[in-house]
Amino acid sequence: MSSTTDIAFRSAVELRGALRRREISSLELLDHYLERIEKLNPAVNAVVTTDPARAREQARAADAATARGEELGPLHGLPMTVKDTIETAGLTTTAGAPELADHVPARDADSVARLRAAGAIVFGKTNVPTYARDLQTHNPVFGTTRNPWNPDRAVGGSSGGGAAALAAGLTGFETGSDLAGSLRNPAHNCGVHALRPSFGVVPTRGHIPRAPGWLTSSDMCVIGPLGRSAQDLDLGLDVLAGPAAAQATGWRLELPGPRAHSLDGYRVGVWLDDPYCPVDSTVADLLTAAVDAIRAAGARTDEESRPVALDESDRLFQRLLLATTSAAMSDADFERLCTMAGELPADADSPFAAFLRNSTQRARDWTHAQEEREQVRVRWADYFRDHDVLLCPVAPTAAIPHDHNPDPNARRLTVNGQDRPYWDQGTWSGPAALAHLPAAVVPVGLTPDGLPVGIQIIGPHLEDRTVTDVAAHLDRLLGGFRIPPQS
Repeated sequence: MSSTTDIAFRSAVELRGALRRREISSLELLDHYLERIEKLNPAVNAVVTTDPARAREQARAADAATARGEELGPLHGLPMTVKDTIETAGLTTTAGAPELADHVPARDADSVARLRAAGAIVFGKTNVPTYARDLQTHNPVFGTTRNPWNPDRAVGGSSGGGAAALAAGLTGFETGSDLAGSLRNPAHNCGVHALRPSFGVVPTRGHIPRAPGWLTSSDMCVIGPLGRSAQDLDLGLDVLAGPAAAQATGWRLELPGPRAHSLDGYRVGVWLDDPYCPVDSTVADLLTAAVDAIRAAGARTDEESRPVALDESDRLFQRLLLATTSAAMSDADFERLCTMAGELPADADSPFAAFLRNSTQRARDWTHAQEEREQVRVRWADYFRDHDVLLCPVAPTAAIPHDHNPDPNARRLTVNGQDRPYWDQGTWSGPAALAHLPAAVVPVGLTPDGLPVGIQIIGPHLEDRTVTDVAAHLDRLLGGFRIPPQS
């Protein structure tokens, strides 16, 4: 960033440096974000709840510690926001659901507790689709979040408010969650960075859904950082990763460093299109240019090998996804689906039939699916013996126009002039989630319509630092985060 750029758009790492050097105080930076929210947020609707009084008190305490020469942690004095599905003690957490509109948790989610312990000033919450169950960010409590690059376009979901807030310069850092692309899809749509960590390295207690008070979460849900640089992803991983308190008595997490230190040391798999989920040429052209750039910088690329078949991976992902999300249904809704599934003809083969069967599958069926997943994970591990990362799309298109048809299956995408299913937006996010792999998103450019596009970097299980290192190389090659017009 230029020294003349509004400090609101600096990366979290740059902001921490400015705070340490006392170029700006925590209170000044917080007030700057609050002023920008008051002025700019009405047009974006990204930040839905703020806690200015408590945040200012914490910022003053951080500044006093700085004046005494004390360091409170790696996020010392940094103002940031948190996704509105992650519980924050004393601050409303609604998950975009009317029945939770007044839900004020008594306890922080484990991830939020780690952010605060690292010195962060959590001053607000960012918008989500209801119960994080959509790839657009819209709910009956707070309404629609609009894309800072074009207000007629969606921001993605479900961490859409956080991605939009970062793009619009309304927060210094953000933590969200990802089950079916909920970090990666909004980062792609809004031109910011995101990291889906390896499954299990960040505790998920305190995430909705499941219902408030539950100790368990989905077997594919992760919590991770969103930022304005690849370095921000490493910073977030440093703070968030580690065993939950109950496990810390017996084990420690030591993620390995990156597999290489320059692009000419990396073996990069490339998978930019697939007949099962075609990618629009406006997106594919930018992804191809990014691959050309890393190849010119010395990376060895392989565009032929595939770790899995996309269609088979997606079907297994949907089977496990619907099994785990059904746990959050009411008893009445679940019993209704069981009745409908029981009445299906044996040869029923529609998407709705698959939804019913997967949502109501028996424990034995899930156990077989879990074994299939482990077989898939072995195939990925084999792939990563000869490749260090895989580059692929995040979604087949850039940010789509807002579409709030109450029947999501009636919504459609246009890809290369052809009509495609709405849920294709999540197809390329499924493989990493299914196999519990780390995956980052880095912005690589703008479409002819001026919409951002990100590329997905998938890495080996627990080798998150390899993923973030390749992300940093791409940042240096392609310029990284750009400020949207009018922001």
